[in-house]
Amino acid sequence: MIKLLTRSLKAKQFSAKPLKTKLTVGVVLVASLLSGCATKIDEQQHQQLMKSFIADADIATQLTGQDEINWWQQLNSVQLNQLIKDALTNNHDLKTSQLQLQSALAKLKVEKSDFLPQGGLEVGAQRTSIADNISRQSSANLALSWQLDLFGRINALVDAANASAMSQAEQLRALQIEVISSVVKGFISYQGNMQKQEIISLQVAALKKSILVLSARVEEGIANELDLNRTRAQLSQQQALLPETSYALYNDLSTLALLTGRLSGDIKLNNEQKIFDLPFEVTLAQPSSAIALRPDISQALYQFSQANSLSVAASKALLPDISLSAFVGVLSLGSSQLNNSQHQWQVAPQIQWSLLSYPALLAQRDAQQYLSEAAYSQYQQVVLAAINDSELSLQLLTKHLEQKRFADKRFQFAHQAFMQANAMYQEGQIPYLELLDARQDVLIAQENAVNATISSSLAKVSAYQAFNGRWSYGLITL
Repeated sequence: MIKLLTRSLKAKQFSAKPLKTKLTVGVVLVASLLSGCATKIDEQQHQQLMKSFIADADIATQLTGQDEINWWQQLNSVQLNQLIKDALTNNHDLKTSQLQLQSALAKLKVEKSDFLPQGGLEVGAQRTSIADNISRQSSANLALSWQLDLFGRINALVDAANASAMSQAEQLRALQIEVISSVVKGFISYQGNMQKQEIISLQVAALKKSILVLSARVEEGIANELDLNRTRAQLSQQQALLPETSYALYNDLSTLALLTGRLSGDIKLNNEQKIFDLPFEVTLAQPSSAIALRPDISQALYQFSQANSLSVAASKALLPDISLSAFVGVLSLGSSQLNNSQHQWQVAPQIQWSLLSYPALLAQRDAQQYLSEAAYSQYQQVVLAAINDSELSLQLLTKHLEQKRFADKRFQFAHQAFMQANAMYQEGQIPYLELLDARQDVLIAQENAVNATISSSLAKVSAYQAFNGRWSYGLITL
């Protein structure tokens, strides 16, 4: 009997609290799907059962909203849209996967050809001279062999080849998801690092200006060397961040160039930091379908179907093979134009049964059945992993959204404190070191706010990457 891992999940509120889950094992589907008498796995039936199963789990219903097809267009970036089109067209990994899919489809045609009669036409002429005695001979023969698939072995092999091709198609879809998600993440990271570089450059300029003012005051005896050296230390700290951001920008460009099939020097991006001000939200038209239609689940299902079909074919190998052979020929002696020809034909039905190889065939059948059961176990594991991955992406999104909210508040308060400290310093109410400490606090708070903004945007992309079942089918609209 087939057992499918099931669970009941209720996630009514999208909060930072852990999702409460309950995992049970023991829902029985259809016993014949894995038994030896099954000739083919009904993939559509399994997919419908999977949709119902995940719908009952009630995952991410709080995200139900607008359709997620082409979700990256929320960022309203012409550059990003073009990068995605370039990646889908020029990415070499995608091209490799597409060629592998074409190969799998060609192999499927090879397997289907076994349903048809096999054979060929042979035409020949011969001229022989022995002791000045010349003889001529010509012939034309047509031979056919047709293996009758009375017990379904060839049909099972065709089903296996078809499942293999479908598995490769799902592999291609999974790769498309990875490429698009990586392009969006790389673009967001690049714009975020550009924003960080600009902020650091502004802080460096402000600190340099402060150092000039302090140097003049030190010469006049109004300020001391301690204030000046502390300011110089802050300046060096900020300047040390510039090489890091420069490398991060180049790393983002390198990633995007590789994804779009270009060199790093061939890709140029404009400043589009406005994407962080846009209402980029995670919404799903059908959250349960977004999980159930994931390519990793579908690929595992087709791999299970392939293993089951091969198991059926191994079982059918225990039965006799029945084939039909036919021969039609024309033989002409003394002429190369088939004059004075003799005609012959033959039809021969054959039954071949490998009784002496029965122990080996039994062992082969058992081995393939174990592989089929292993493929089904792997399918169950992939389903659970996909559900857990989807839940984890929601928790990650919750975490980063909360962190961004507090980071923004921290920067707001730190900036207010700095403005107050600057006013008090101008009035002589506090020493310069307190103003310097307030400046340090606002620098750290601003850096954390920018990092939190970038992280929350990347977490949204990760959520769409996890809930990819529907929008990955919509890629044809590009």
